Amino acid sequence: MLKYIAKSLAALAILVGFQLIGELLQRALALPIPGPAIGMALLAGVLIVRRRPPAPDAALGRTSNALLIWMGLLFVPAGVGLMEHVDLIEAQLLPITVGLVGSSLAGVIVTGLIMQHLVARRSRRPVSEGALHAD
Repeated sequence: MLKYIAKSLAALAILVGFQLIGELLQRALALPIPGPAIGMALLAGVLIVRRRPPAPDAALGRTSNALLIWMGLLFVPAGVGLMEHVDLIEAQLLPITVGLVGSSLAGVIVTGLIMQHLVARRSRRPVSEGALHAD
């Protein structure tokens, strides 16, 4: 039981550590990207380069999943903050709506174009003979 708790704490320390690194980089370099997003990208990069998770491998997945389960609760403060600025939102409703609809359309269009490119690229790839004779 103690080993399980120790690995979970180590995994949480890894997650918080990468968030801290992201925050420090964001503030030091004055980047327009949130620190936690930078930390998440760095963690993803480390996991990709190492091709295996850091020390508490299974614990990192368990801890991440446990945090994801409670993610909805983390949005409550943001929702309360929005309610405090309803008058500002009402005054800027048109630009907000145009931005949301425009960015959603751009996302769908870019995703479709990338998918078309990847499907076309895959269909041009030659098939190996071993794949043709699979049992």
